[in-house]
Amino acid sequence: MVEVLVAVTAGYLLGSVPVAVVVAGGHGVDPRDVGDRNPGYWNVKEQLGRRAAVPVFAGDMLKGTLAALAGLLVSGGHTTGLGVVSGASVVPVYLAVAAAMAGHAWPVFAGFRGGRSVLTFAGGVAVICPPAFVLAVAVLVVTALALRSFAVGARLAVFAVPVLQLLFAPVEVAAATGGLMCLIGLRFCLAALAARRR
Repeated sequence: MVEVLVAVTAGYLLGSVPVAVVVAGGHGVDPRDVGDRNPGYWNVKEQLGRRAAVPVFAGDMLKGTLAALAGLLVSGGHTTGLGVVSGASVVPVYLAVAAAMAGHAWPVFAGFRGGRSVLTFAGGVAVICPPAFVLAVAVLVVTALALRSFAVGARLAVFAVPVLQLLFAPVEVAAATGGLMCLIGLRFCLAALAARRR
């Protein structure tokens, strides 16, 4: 229980770091008040350009990666030969990533007005199942090049993660990844409702 509490607390605090707000704020813009009002990579890119948004991309992914590593560290670092999280580390790592995603969505350091947690999820997956992450990146690149759409490639890659994970992990672990994706779906639904009220 102590390990789980430490992992969840660390994950939430890491997720709560408002990278997009800080980066865009340096350019005199609050991403929560412009564009689609989502404080994440895509909105910052639309408002300030790709170069200005690169730190947001990296920072939001890093939050998920560091949270997962924290969960792995406090639980003894149980992984398979391919680096896939296993055994006693599964629950702490997943809870840490879920907490980071919740922190990104409802950040304590930014008035609980956060983003949709897609990149934080991706950063967590990089630790949870490195080979599935690499294959998902390949799906993103191939799709983006074929359809000339990064957005479509990114969506397909995210949805492919639990399917690809089945090649390296038990079905119940892949199902837990699907559970993390439900949080992304919830944030998209809440954003759509908020936009409708405006």
